[in-house]
Amino acid sequence: MSQHAIFWPMIAHVALVYAVYVLIGMRRKKAVETGSARVSQFRENRDEPAESLFVRNNLANQFELPVLFHAACLALFVTGGAGPIAVWLAWAFVLSRYAHAWVHVTSNRIRFRQPMFTLGFLALGAMWVLLALTLWNAG
Repeated sequence: MSQHAIFWPMIAHVALVYAVYVLIGMRRKKAVETGSARVSQFRENRDEPAESLFVRNNLANQFELPVLFHAACLALFVTGGAGPIAVWLAWAFVLSRYAHAWVHVTSNRIRFRQPMFTLGFLALGAMWVLLALTLWNAG
């Protein structure tokens, strides 16, 4: 497996972020059309309507832990540590983000969302451990 395979999970996560952006736009447009929100409410994001609140929260969430994911992927690639284990962990993280996002923007049931977050959290932690081991073995 080529080290370049580490970029596919990154691309998959970017696709998720774009999908969430599209979804928030659709939900906000519908809120305005149904009269539950005014366009001016979105200027400062103070009063998010119920229809799009979970989506807005999920979008913010895509720029928290995933920032560490993208940094880990790039660092693993640069250091030569983007082997099969790293790629497997990266896919585990991204698939957990898809599942987490699905629950977050639909039912938002913590009972289902929290295990998906935990899976991604642990996969990402393992990626950072793998990076540390790669650096340790290189030096």
